[in-house]
Amino acid sequence: MFEPIILSIRVALVATAIAFFLGIFFAYLLTKKKVPGKNIWETILILPMILPPSIVGYLLLKLFGKRGPIGAFLLDTFGIQVVFTWIACVIAATVVALPLMYQNAKGAFQSVDPTLEIAARTLGSSSFKVFRTVTMPLSIPGIVSGIVLTFARALGEFGATLMLAGNIPGRTQTIPTAIYYSVVTGKEDEAMSLVVVMVLFSFAL
Repeated sequence: MFEPIILSIRVALVATAIAFFLGIFFAYLLTKKKVPGKNIWETILILPMILPPSIVGYLLLKLFGKRGPIGAFLLDTFGIQVVFTWIACVIAATVVALPLMYQNAKGAFQSVDPTLEIAARTLGSSSFKVFRTVTMPLSIPGIVSGIVLTFARALGEFGATLMLAGNIPGRTQTIPTAIYYSVVTGKEDEAMSLVVVMVLFSFAL
């Protein structure tokens, strides 16, 4: 019972870290810079939040499967198989949780008074220094909110994970997939225990 919990926390932490950096990068880029096709890029980033998880999982499977462009490259070049590994769990969790981090970071950056950033630039600060000393500190509440929601979403990811990583006990079985398996096999007590764990995690977050 403890293996799915440990794996879920591990996957959620790694996925949250990746989504944090990607979310901050894309939110800053699309909010503060002039990017051609901005609406298209933003739609692509938000799409996993709108699409059914099974479709997201299927698309990831087509990309990272043995015959997929990314999966075949990793397997042929580095001997790395993504599908049915804990890395697949991380990829699925990152993709479905990234929109939450992006949306929160975007809202946080948009709430910063642009006159403060302009003032910093007129005093000789570089763009990176303005971001580090003005934009980011003033965006902390929204960023923290994004981190919490991203972690919660990554922790509870089910559909895309099941499609890409499967449900292998001790290897890719997370809390949501373990609950599903327990219900299907009639292990109600185990399912309820894991449900309680998820509810407590969610309540704490």
